[in-house]
Amino acid sequence: MINLLQISEILLFYFLTLSVSYLFVFAVASKFYHRRKYPLTEKVKRFAVLFPAYKEDKVILQSVTSFLQQDYPTDKYEVIVISDQMEHVTNEQLNQLPIRLLIANYENSSKAKAMTLAMESTALEEYDMIVIMDADNTTTPDFLQEMNQACNAGLQAVQAHRMAKNTNTSIAILDAVSEEINNALFRKGHVAIGFSSALIGSGMALEANWFRKNVKLLQTAGEDKELETLLLKENIYIEYLEHVRVFDEKTQKKEGLKNQRKRWIAAQFATLRTALPYFPKALFTGNFDYCDKVLQWMLPPRIILLFVIFVFSCLRSIISLQSSLKWWILFSILVFTLIIAIPPPFFNKRTLKAITRIPLLALIMLTNLFHIKKANKEFIHTEHGNQSL
Repeated sequence: MINLLQISEILLFYFLTLSVSYLFVFAVASKFYHRRKYPLTEKVKRFAVLFPAYKEDKVILQSVTSFLQQDYPTDKYEVIVISDQMEHVTNEQLNQLPIRLLIANYENSSKAKAMTLAMESTALEEYDMIVIMDADNTTTPDFLQEMNQACNAGLQAVQAHRMAKNTNTSIAILDAVSEEINNALFRKGHVAIGFSSALIGSGMALEANWFRKNVKLLQTAGEDKELETLLLKENIYIEYLEHVRVFDEKTQKKEGLKNQRKRWIAAQFATLRTALPYFPKALFTGNFDYCDKVLQWMLPPRIILLFVIFVFSCLRSIISLQSSLKWWILFSILVFTLIIAIPPPFFNKRTLKAITRIPLLALIMLTNLFHIKKANKEFIHTEHGNQSL
């Protein structure tokens, strides 16, 4: 029995060490990220800008109105709002704007269904690129111009730098920090080494014909991960433009964060299951971008990684301080990894206060692992407005 426990601990330690090592490598690599400068061009591509909006009455008008301020020829982009279960008055207000409004009323709503409807409804329209935004997203007036330059350089998939619009609660701060860590590890770090950037679900542009063909294949709430799988399977590189910013409203309450993360975990597991069968072929054909993505999806969530390593470090300290040393070293490396991935503006008292919520969130995340069935079929909806903890 003792030997079995020791073997289990050794196997767990090596798995967690590999997970931490993976994160550490890309955290360090993110410090060597350099922006690729794409030349100005007279060629102007035509964009379709999709705003899937499920019960987003509070934010959709502001987001769309803001986007219409683009410093880009108005005949070279079309904003398409897919209104799903929004109020009549909201739709009437949207109809007053120079956009295309599509009305959806699905029994089981999803972003994938909304985007598919947009492509079916514009089958006769000619677009060069499809931009996907969330209903609460805003951006800068040069967004399409920057995308145009990158896409004219031959890129078929581009991810902008999505960042927090709000940090008004401790949960929102942690959500914002988590997203910036993702930006460092899975976008800046990956691109710096030569791998593709991860997609994030919004603030991204994809080649129109490719998107039309593949959007109908999306089935889960993790449409960004499904799109990554499809892109990388075809060896299509995903660029990351850190200087092109998209502002996203962060979850403000722990209940919202719990539901959001539950759907994300479910979507990650579902995508991993579908991606694994192609892994051997990708490995033997040299598609290491695809292989890296599969390995990335095998990693446990960072907050669970922190919690588990910390708990084992404490337990081992009680049994034998000497035997706990390797666990504390691993924990220190993980903490250091996360620190170097966090942007300097977040190093303040408010963030330190928010960090005290991590143990509670870790427990919530652990319970999520037992309640993820069918969660990846639901529309990921962020609650909006000023809310207290």
